[in-house]
This record gives sequence, structure tokens and C-alpha cells, in this order.
Amino acid sequence: MASTDTTKTVRSDAGSVEAGLDALESGVVGRTPLRQTLIGKVLPPVVAVAVILAAWALLYPVVDNPTKLPSPAAVGDAFKTAWLKGDLLGYIWTSVSRGLLGFAFAVLIGTPLGLLVARVRFVRAAIGPLLSGLQSLPSVAWVPPAVIWLGLNNSMMYAVILLGAVPSVANGLVAGVDQVSPLFLRAGRTLGATGVRGIRHVTLPAALPGYVAGLKQGWAFSWRSLMAAEIIANYPDLGVGLGQLLENARTAADMAMVFEAIALILFVGIAIDLLIFSPLERRVLRNRGLLVKS
Repeated sequence: MASTDTTKTVRSDAGSVEAGLDALESGVVGRTPLRQTLIGKVLPPVVAVAVILAAWALLYPVVDNPTKLPSPAAVGDAFKTAWLKGDLLGYIWTSVSRGLLGFAFAVLIGTPLGLLVARVRFVRAAIGPLLSGLQSLPSVAWVPPAVIWLGLNNSMMYAVILLGAVPSVANGLVAGVDQVSPLFLRAGRTLGATGVRGIRHVTLPAALPGYVAGLKQGWAFSWRSLMAAEIIANYPDLGVGLGQLLENARTAADMAMVFEAIALILFVGIAIDLLIFSPLERRVLRNRGLLVKS
């Protein structure tokens, strides 16, 4: 009789566990309703922008000086003028194309460098502190030597981007590799994943969360480095990017254009993050069970 009761209890517990696992699985797989997405993700930034515009409209009459604070209507006219002239998309494309290409080069250089620092003790001791120091160095500091070395051209722009972004990409990968469990590495070696195969099939997949964080930070450094280079390096053959637009507005003392340039720089930075890095980060975390839909 006691044995029968024990068997029933075990079965009941197993059923409860199975039901709980099914519930968790359904929570992960289930699609979020459109209404919940709109309320949870779309409405908050819309409200934030509305509050900023309202505060701006209220503050403008108090300042009462268009040379210091332009009205929202004046900034809107600046956007309209640039759009009608066909210049707006050109400003954006000039900077975005440079930024993405420079970031791609930074990834190609920073990834093997990060692996080398993470896996070779002597290399870490030699250049690990240097990478950390370079990461904390303001990107604008590289613009004068880059201009002297390479001149006023696109090569100078890419050099500044690389010097600003490579340390972040490399350090992000080093941090990710450091967080890989030794059990994974031993299991990989046991299954024959050594050398390049071990890096490809064990180390890099396990280090993805830290690596993606490094990529995200590397893009931020790339974008800031490019803006610093475009603001300082003024040359007609370089074209007019967003940084150059900001500098031109400062020279002309046109605050409406200054706010236009700042808004465009902010918009591009947010758009790249939302379209590329945030989905990539969520996918990596969700695949590892670190991000579960409610």
C-alpha cells in the first residue's frame, strides 16, 4: 500500500514538473500581442519625445533668443529645407557609409586581436593594459595625428574609427572568453574540438554575449570617432557628413541647423542600435535562456 502511494506521489510530482516545463516553453514561444507591443515598446518613447517637445516649446519663450535656443518650428523648417534641396539623405549616407565600413574593418581587426589577447598569456600581459588605456582615450585625440599622417581624406576618417573602435571590440571578446566555463572547453577537447575548431565551435559561441556587448560598444565608439573626425577635418573633397554639417552650422551661427545636425546624429545612432545590435543581443541572450518572454 505504501509502495503504491509513493508511486502515485512520484508520478504526480513528475506531472507537475512536466506541466511547469510546458508552461515555461509556451511562455517563450508565444508571440507578444500587438497591443502589448505598442503599449510596452512604442508608447514610452513617443511619450518621451512629446514631453521633450513640450518642454522645448515652453522654454523657448523664456529664453527669447533664437541665437541660443531656436524654436521647434525653426528646426522643422531646417529639416524641410534640407529635404527639399535633396541634401538630407546625402548628409546621412555620407556618415553612415563611412561609419559602417570603418566598423566592419574594426571587427575584422579587433576579433582576432581579442582572441589572441584572451588565449595567449604573454600577449595579454604585454598589450592587455594598452588596449584598456586606448579604450579610455577620447577619440578626438586621434584626429590631429591622423591628419598629419594621412592628410585630409577618407583614409584619415577610417584610421580614427579604427583607433577608437578596435580596443572596444577586442576587450569585449576578451571579457566574453574569460566568462566561458572551463567545462565547455574540456568537453570540446574531449570531442576533438581543439585549435581553430575549438575556437570556432566552442570558444566563440560560448563567448557570444560578451562579444556582442563589445560590438555594440565598438559601434558607439566608431560613431563618436567619426563625428569627431568630421567636425575637425574640414575639406571639400570629403563631402558633407553629419559632423561637417554640425561644424558648418556652428560657423554660420545657425542654431536651427545645429539642432538639426544633433537630431540627425542622435537618430542614426539610435536607429543602428535598434535595427542591428538590440535584435542581435536579444537573440543571443534568448538562445541561452537568459531572456524569456513573459
